Amino acid sequence: MMIDSTGDSAARKGWFISYAAIVFAMMTMQMSSLGFSPLIPEMKSAWNMNYTQVGTFTGVYGLMALIMSVPAGLLIKRFGEKKVLSVGLTLAAVGLFAVSLASDYIEGLSSRAFWIFGYRMAFISVMTGIALTAPSDWRGKAMGILGAMTALATVIGAPFVTTIGAEFGWRNGMRAFAGMALLGVVVFAVFYKQGPVELAQARTAGDAKPPGFFSAFKIPIVWVIPLLGLTNAAGFAATFFVPSVVTSHFKLDTATASLIISIAYGVGIVVNPVCGWLTDRYNRWHVMAGIVALMIPACIAMNSDSIVVFAIATTVLVSLGHATANQVYPTVAELLKGRDVGPIMGIVALGGGLFGYLGPQALGSMRQASGGFSLGWTVLTCSTTATLLLILFLKRYADRNNQRLAAQVE
Repeated sequence: MMIDSTGDSAARKGWFISYAAIVFAMMTMQMSSLGFSPLIPEMKSAWNMNYTQVGTFTGVYGLMALIMSVPAGLLIKRFGEKKVLSVGLTLAAVGLFAVSLASDYIEGLSSRAFWIFGYRMAFISVMTGIALTAPSDWRGKAMGILGAMTALATVIGAPFVTTIGAEFGWRNGMRAFAGMALLGVVVFAVFYKQGPVELAQARTAGDAKPPGFFSAFKIPIVWVIPLLGLTNAAGFAATFFVPSVVTSHFKLDTATASLIISIAYGVGIVVNPVCGWLTDRYNRWHVMAGIVALMIPACIAMNSDSIVVFAIATTVLVSLGHATANQVYPTVAELLKGRDVGPIMGIVALGGGLFGYLGPQALGSMRQASGGFSLGWTVLTCSTTATLLLILFLKRYADRNNQRLAAQVE
């Protein structure tokens, strides 16, 4: 499976039905992935967790991504994105149900690891499916719409589980999430069609020797790409620690935390397609750099003692971070034109996983050690600034590479 950089709208007639099936599947698993965060204080109490353990519990998302992102890309190369997504989302549902049954921290952590194991398989399949399904001139917008709908899923998911948790307990809230994931499997299996894109690309390849199983990993610049996972490290950490900050620092309830999270992802519903449109219309790297630059003052503002300023900063970090997390995939696809989609999507996701683990883990550990969140937000401010410099470096590399390819064609 290779990224087709040519005009391919005709070859992908009817692509939108498959695309809609991917988006629906992503929504059902994203409801729980981020929407469960209002339940964290209740889990903390039920399992007697400290803040370092909360950081580990939430950050295991990134740890499992480190383990699964690249293997998931290779599985997709071998079995196809449809099978891998269906299996992954089913495993995620089993893991969600297991979390609802956990009686202590170790059982809860193990169950969450299983949940995220399946989630990461499904997530890489989603990104691969969109890269293979959406026409090249729609990839930015397709990722933007995906981001908007997953943000909507979080907006729905947080109050959804909060309401169920208030009425029936947090464990039944997690079981409801498991049911939604299974619904996503059914809809995706019925409506997603795999095949035409791969066949069209195979015809353009002629008699050329197919790339090796590990060919994508032999390009040196590939191993710089995971550092782009820093683009959403602050937003990801904010999502999971907003409930703790709101309840411990501002002395407010979890309903307020749920409202802040819902507002942040509600804004993300608008921000994601706008960023997608901008990346399709203008230089993708410049747009990415601009988004990350806006996140730096938001990181600083997370230290505010004003709940209003804190809520605004959270909204900026979460919505823009979510947008960058989606737009990094088509941006990197341009950087590595003509390479295997599955493995490359896995490499990109490897970075998101790495810093999805380190972000919450660092914030939790620093909170435990210092007694406050200021040190953690300062570190995330520095890492976001470093990401801006990295994007500018990769943009320069991409320009030189494109010039070299153009010269070879001439």
